[in-house]
Amino acid sequence: MNEKEKQKTLLHDRGICVVIPTYNNAGTIEAVVRGALDECRDVIVVNDGSTDDTRSILKAIEGITLVDSTRNGGKGCALKHGFEKALEMGYSYAITLDGDGQHYPEDIRKFLQGNLDHPGALIIGNRNLEGVQRSKGSSFANRFSNFWFYIQTGRNLKDTQTGYRLYPLKKLRGLRLLTSRYEAELELLVFASWHGVEIVPIPIDVYYPPQEQRVSHFRPGKDFTRISILNTILCFLAVVYGLPLRIARWLMKYIRTYYALLFFIVFSLLIITPAVWVYVKWKKLRGKWTVDCGKRIHTIIWKASRFVMIKHGIPGTSFTYRVADGVDFDTPHVVICNHQSHLDLVCQLIFSPKMIFLTNDWVWNNPFYGFMIRHAEYYPVAEGIDALLPKLRSLVERGYSIAVFPEGTRSKDCRIGRFHQGAFYLSEQLGVDILPMCLYGPGKVLPKKTYTLRKSPIYIQVDSPVTQAELRAMGDTKAQASAMRKRYQEVYSQITNRIEQDV
Repeated sequence: MNEKEKQKTLLHDRGICVVIPTYNNAGTIEAVVRGALDECRDVIVVNDGSTDDTRSILKAIEGITLVDSTRNGGKGCALKHGFEKALEMGYSYAITLDGDGQHYPEDIRKFLQGNLDHPGALIIGNRNLEGVQRSKGSSFANRFSNFWFYIQTGRNLKDTQTGYRLYPLKKLRGLRLLTSRYEAELELLVFASWHGVEIVPIPIDVYYPPQEQRVSHFRPGKDFTRISILNTILCFLAVVYGLPLRIARWLMKYIRTYYALLFFIVFSLLIITPAVWVYVKWKKLRGKWTVDCGKRIHTIIWKASRFVMIKHGIPGTSFTYRVADGVDFDTPHVVICNHQSHLDLVCQLIFSPKMIFLTNDWVWNNPFYGFMIRHAEYYPVAEGIDALLPKLRSLVERGYSIAVFPEGTRSKDCRIGRFHQGAFYLSEQLGVDILPMCLYGPGKVLPKKTYTLRKSPIYIQVDSPVTQAELRAMGDTKAQASAMRKRYQEVYSQITNRIEQDV
């Protein structure tokens, strides 16, 4: 499969289609549509009541979905019909570009990358207008629109008039109230901003033919009047509707964070940790502390994790998981998982009380819960794998799995980082299979170097164990780490493509 086909497949897997509204663009529409088909296999064209040859040209193009209106309703109506058709066909995102040839279909790949980097965002093309001959009315309209958008939302965008965009269809607000003509695109931006949709500008190129060759349906007098009326209404709504929404959203972000912090302090530091301390001291005072006493601590941690993730939940998240058929958590494994956030451990711990983590020194020495970590026989990786092997072998003989993050540190952007060899060396030395777990979401809820919780689903997938024979077939431990990283990248891509259609 070549790169172009991979791109088309990825667009399809992420639920992204192209919507092209057109009205009397017979001279350009075929090239635009065929260019879009060359980049994306899912193309919807809305013929907005054209009176030239546009309709017959479109009917001759195979591989598109044609929405054919008998009368001209305006660009806003055409976009609305295109979005409704896209949602009906099950798409989650729509890339819109104009039918007059000013947009380059090759830039669709930029919008795909924008969607990968910012799932759920409205990606807006920021046109490179340097050296382009534009009418004074067009230049003024863009500055006029940018100014009012800032007044209404508090966000600064350089190009609010561009029609080249990627819309998250399931997050669009005000679609039923959408005005019929050019001002509809500003309206969609404003409502998206009010409802907290991330708006991300990306650079795009644009082609404007010479003035005498341009086809424009813009009517300066009527359309400026309509835009002025719309902006008056939006300014009023910004005060009574948009601003309260922004304030409420800002407050809820901190309420979620402080509630989660308070819950952690009360539940973990004031209930679970003291309970473990009392249990350990009581057992040691009676001279009955043995290695098997750690089972009770593991059971407490396991039940607490299930309560937090499954029964209580982290504010602003939903938690789901999938376990492959035949996975036996009572059988010792080396458990590997991608590392995104401080929340990763509690997600993994829901599956079994028989799981030991290798931790960083700051966790091992933590003054609040380090006591519990040490008595649960979690060990610091700083000791070195070879020094830890006798302890870990004893744990495996007692039925415990050893959990390791092969990346060694949290990912900054949730992408799968380089895998180190330690986990695979450990699997080889202990003679146990690798159990892969793949996480989505913790790094989006609590990204590295941030201190407030964000809203995102959390999902963990447990796949079938990779046997020692399968590992040896990959090569030495270095080759095993590389091969498993590639497998994780593929699995994580499949998970993100599915989940991010609904974020």
